[in-house]
Amino acid sequence: MKKGVRIMALKKASYTPVSVVMIVKNEAKNIRPCLASATWADEIVVLDTGSTDATAEICREIGARVYHLEAWEGFGKARQRAATYATNDWVFSLDADEIASPELINEINFLRNNGFTHSAYRANTKSYYLGKRINYCGWQNETHIRLYNRNQGGFNDAVVHESIVSTGSLGMLKGIIHHHTYPTKEMHITKMTRYGDLGAQKLKSQGKTSNPAKALVRGAFTFVKMYLLKGGFLDGIHGFNLCKTTAWGTWYKYHRLWKIKES
Repeated sequence: MKKGVRIMALKKASYTPVSVVMIVKNEAKNIRPCLASATWADEIVVLDTGSTDATAEICREIGARVYHLEAWEGFGKARQRAATYATNDWVFSLDADEIASPELINEINFLRNNGFTHSAYRANTKSYYLGKRINYCGWQNETHIRLYNRNQGGFNDAVVHESIVSTGSLGMLKGIIHHHTYPTKEMHITKMTRYGDLGAQKLKSQGKTSNPAKALVRGAFTFVKMYLLKGGFLDGIHGFNLCKTTAWGTWYKYHRLWKIKES
């Protein structure tokens, strides 16, 4: 075998395929940029959790394999289910309102062509609110495990605010995931309401209790922490609106917990 051919064969032998895995629901308006940033992957797997718009059709147009969730049991279990449909051990988890930067994609491509040195990898996340990048409010220095070997880890069972747990070593990627969360105030309130309902159920299952005064104090503390202690005022009017609506969401969660206990 010639030297050049032998080198190419060795490179091919070290190649490790990666699957992009997503869960979605009614994301037709904003999912195209996300899918465009995932076309580098060996496959795109989408688990639709009940869309009533064209989300599934758009995903299929891009070339994704689309599956449908039969029963909702929380975000953690939905992401676990989505990962089972991947044909590769290495999974990159992405949300419909997120875009992987070219630098991050290049890093992952380097790893899949040259070998992974850890069992899972964290990635930096930069979030946007009403179209503006947020640099404070507690959203700074945000990182999450997004790339992982499913034989050595996976999502926990959390109903909401789920995360990946890995049993092996953990690496850090330098690239960025751009999170275009809450393009409108209405979407923020809708999501806070949904998360509040789920969060209240989770707190109830943990034996937690609440009352109107506690809900008010919790909401006020969230605002003070985000706006003053975490520097949200430095993000201007966008920072104020983000902190205010998030504080409302905290109040709503503990108010719902009180209502659930009262009923």
